[in-house]
Amino acid sequence: MTKTSTTAVPNQYLNRELSWLQFNARVLQEAADESVPLIERLRFVGIFSNNLDEFFKVRYATIRRIVEAGKEGYKALGGVSAKDLLEEITKVVIAQQSRSLQILEDITRELQRSNIYLINEEEVTESHEAFILDYFTRKVSPALVTIMLSDMANMPELQDSAAYLAVKLSLAREDGNGTKVNYALIEIPSTIERFVVLPAEGDKQYVIILDDLIRYCMGRIFSIFPYTSITSHMIKITRDAELDIDSDLSRSFLEKISKSVQQRRTGDPVRFVYDKAIDQDTLNFLLEKMEIDDTDSIIPGGRYHNRRDYMKFPDLGHKELLYEPKTPLPIPGLSLQGSLLDAIAQKDYLLYAPYQSFAYVVKFLREAALDPKVRSIKITIYRLAAVSHIASSLINAAKNGKEVTVQIELRARFDEAANISYAEQMQAEGVKLIFGVADLKVHCKACVIERLEGDKVKRYAFVSTGNFNESTARVYTDYTLFTANNKIAKEIGKVFDFFEVNYRIKKYRHLIVSPHYTRNSIYNLIQTEIDNHRMGLPSGIRMKLNSLSDFKIIDKLYEASRAGVKIQLIIRGICCLIPGVKGMSENIEVISIVDKFLEHPRLFIFNNNGDPKYYISSADMMTRNLDNRVEISCPIYDPDLKAELEETFQISWNDNVKARSITVNQDNAYRRNDQPPIRSQFALYDYYQEKLKRFDSR
Repeated sequence: MTKTSTTAVPNQYLNRELSWLQFNARVLQEAADESVPLIERLRFVGIFSNNLDEFFKVRYATIRRIVEAGKEGYKALGGVSAKDLLEEITKVVIAQQSRSLQILEDITRELQRSNIYLINEEEVTESHEAFILDYFTRKVSPALVTIMLSDMANMPELQDSAAYLAVKLSLAREDGNGTKVNYALIEIPSTIERFVVLPAEGDKQYVIILDDLIRYCMGRIFSIFPYTSITSHMIKITRDAELDIDSDLSRSFLEKISKSVQQRRTGDPVRFVYDKAIDQDTLNFLLEKMEIDDTDSIIPGGRYHNRRDYMKFPDLGHKELLYEPKTPLPIPGLSLQGSLLDAIAQKDYLLYAPYQSFAYVVKFLREAALDPKVRSIKITIYRLAAVSHIASSLINAAKNGKEVTVQIELRARFDEAANISYAEQMQAEGVKLIFGVADLKVHCKACVIERLEGDKVKRYAFVSTGNFNESTARVYTDYTLFTANNKIAKEIGKVFDFFEVNYRIKKYRHLIVSPHYTRNSIYNLIQTEIDNHRMGLPSGIRMKLNSLSDFKIIDKLYEASRAGVKIQLIIRGICCLIPGVKGMSENIEVISIVDKFLEHPRLFIFNNNGDPKYYISSADMMTRNLDNRVEISCPIYDPDLKAELEETFQISWNDNVKARSITVNQDNAYRRNDQPPIRSQFALYDYYQEKLKRFDSR
């Protein structure tokens, strides 16, 4: 149990942005953890860097807009001014970047013990020279974009998050009097793998980063210039990623989003990262040329940027340096060989990916596409895989004469272009598309089909906490319910009715749907626990979330804590609630689990006087999910599935290996106790494996 804090708390909430940075610090802890396989540690450095890029594109950019609008933002930012927050973010990020560079150096040294050498341009051996020069000539040189800056009046638009080598050329003056300086930029090609594997020498394997391969060949790039010296240092800018959607009524929503995505490429810069070894005159030249001002975050970094590329570091055949792969398990009693619909007609089933196979979702749609009894398919889509079997199944269904309706969210951040492409493909094949609801993102994940059985229409549905995406389903943990319970399936149909006629607000007896009902429903569920506790009845609240940042929900949880209700929260990312503070939150304990998989499900459990209510949901406890999005929280009625949710939550709650305690100190301390070690993600796979064995042995 978290110890009650006696630390003075300046206000009731942790700042959202600083809390998020603490989450990313937990990702960096995985990179530093020597118990994590070495190449996986390297990939966590990449995840840390990728997360940070997105943070600056979205959250930092939003706060910067507040400053530029001349506002303070105290209320929205939890009691801190926007300008002070920008400064604090930059300070925290500089410290985290410094830590990440140290971790990267440690990992690089560890790799050498496994005979893997990351070399730079000064460490190239004669045996590698011919390979590198040939590789540069064939693959790299044709893809290079080199920009001479010195004679340009204006700085060219640099690509968001692209990596550039800032080159300083010292040239002999034509009149022989001293030297002059020219500056250039080389864009690191994104179409070429960042890590170039060089020929092995005996047992030793060598990798050179593309940046250093280009540095090695710098003389070839600038051979026409009579330079006396040449230096190069990496820079990167991050741009504001907010979409500014125009109000031209003559343009379709699809056209507006497409135009906004194109404009994002030239959004205002919000972060400038540079190699701290760069010459001061080169840095000054670039800052002046790019018109970087004091509301932009200027971050001194290491030799390499775009460290997100480490997520794709090659394994070089060293399987021992990776997590042992685990084959996703089947759901007991639900065969992928027979008819899923026939099985689901008999009982509800729960899928917990990636412990169990996401193939059930694809199979459900493929079966519906072929089944002559199926009349219609309706589904929401937020993010799809690059090669999506979900999309192909829906197109297949349309070709077979099914009425296929797809609500596709074109504003799914950073997936807009992919969703536009899929929308155009599906539209061309006769799929009916719905592009959201005015001023609301559609974030729920649900599907309902109608099947003619005899002279009656029967509905089948699935509803999920995560996206219908085969790629992320391998690394994101998410629940999906398969059901033919008409109470649920009919109400999912109502959500689709709302998409088409959204001036009519539907009523629901089972689902909890944002934006109209979730906030009040959660309040009421919490209030029931407060009332029960005051009457001496069993009470308790347990939630598993990605984020908790809505102040009103937090206030309600504080009220429950003060009333004596015990609250257990598992929150992967942002947590603005401060647990363990006497008189405010001493009955609230919060943990965060960061491990091999990304924790993504939302699960709500309310004790309800000993008859617990269970919901899986697409909604986090964030203002946007409660008030500005269409979300579905779905009740679980099947007793077996309730027991499964109870047991899986408890396994996660008992984690004492990868769980961190969230406290007012925000120190990400690992949660340790005298119990046997429980690493919940590994324990959950074992749990489902044992469950399958018990079923097969019946």
